Amino acid sequence: MPVRRSLPAVIGALALGLGMSLTSSASASPAAIQNPCGFYETHTDAYYNHCTSDGSKILIEIDDWGPNTTRCVGPGVTWIGKAGDVDGAWYIGRIC
Repeated sequence: MPVRRSLPAVIGALALGLGMSLTSSASASPAAIQNPCGFYETHTDAYYNHCTSDGSKILIEIDDWGPNTTRCVGPGVTWIGKAGDVDGAWYIGRIC
């Protein structure tokens, strides 16, 4: 009888432990939340964050007023304009 009563408690403890480990491994660092990879904007500015560890420079296309423009960006965060002037930016598959 004691085994029958403790089995649900053991299963519950294992499920809770598994849930806690999955939750802690899925949380993002504060820097990643503030500066996500790719295009992002704040209230006033638009940025492109090229997340790489190999030092490569890439070409991005910027959706701004008039015809879209391209720009070469290196690793890290690059300011690409005012938030009201830029609708988006994306990697176009080429290095520069």
